[in-house]
Amino acid sequence: MLKPSSPYSASKASADMFVLAYVRTYGLNAVITRCTNNYGPCQFPEKLIPKAIIRAKLKKKIPIYGTGKNIRDWIYVKDHCEAIDLAMRKGEKGEISNISSGEEKTNLEVVSEILTIMEKPDLVEFVEDRPGHDIRYSLDSSRIRKLGWKPKYSFSDGLKETVEWYLENEWWWKPLADEKVLHPTPWKLKW
Repeated sequence: MLKPSSPYSASKASADMFVLAYVRTYGLNAVITRCTNNYGPCQFPEKLIPKAIIRAKLKKKIPIYGTGKNIRDWIYVKDHCEAIDLAMRKGEKGEISNISSGEEKTNLEVVSEILTIMEKPDLVEFVEDRPGHDIRYSLDSSRIRKLGWKPKYSFSDGLKETVEWYLENEWWWKPLADEKVLHPTPWKLKW
C-alpha cells in the first residue's frame, strides 16, 4: 500500500496510479520502476552528492539536514539505467519493479566519504531539517533481480568516479551552481 508522506512522494504515487489505470483501461504496454537515490555524473548540483563535492571544492561548509542520520539506499546511475532497460525488455505489462543496490548509508556517512576521497577537512554543518524529511528509504529489488539484474558498482567505486567527474568537469556544473542551488536550506530562500 502506498502511504506518501510529502507532496513530492504523493506526486510519485499518483503517477504510478495513472500509469496503472491506463494499463487496465486502454491496454497500454507499460512497466513501472521505482528506484532509490541515484548518484553519478551530470546530476543537478542541488542534490546531496554533487552539492557536497562542489561545496568541498569551493571550501564551503556542507549542509547536512537534521542529525545526518537519514538513511538512503544509493545506486550508481549506470546501474539504474541497466535495470530500467531490463525492465522494459523483460518486465510484464503493468508490473512494478523496485530498483535498489542494497547499499544503505546515512547522509553523514555519504558526505564523510566524499570528504575523505577529496582529502578535505571536516566541512560538515548541520542545518534545520527539511519539512517532511523521511528517515529511511529502502526498497526490495528482488523482482528485478529475478530478471537477471544486479548492480555492478559498489557505492565506494561509484562515488570515487562521481567525485572525479565533478572535479574534472567544472565547465558543466559551474553555470548551474549558483547561490540558490548551493544554498543550505533552499526552501527558506525568499523568492
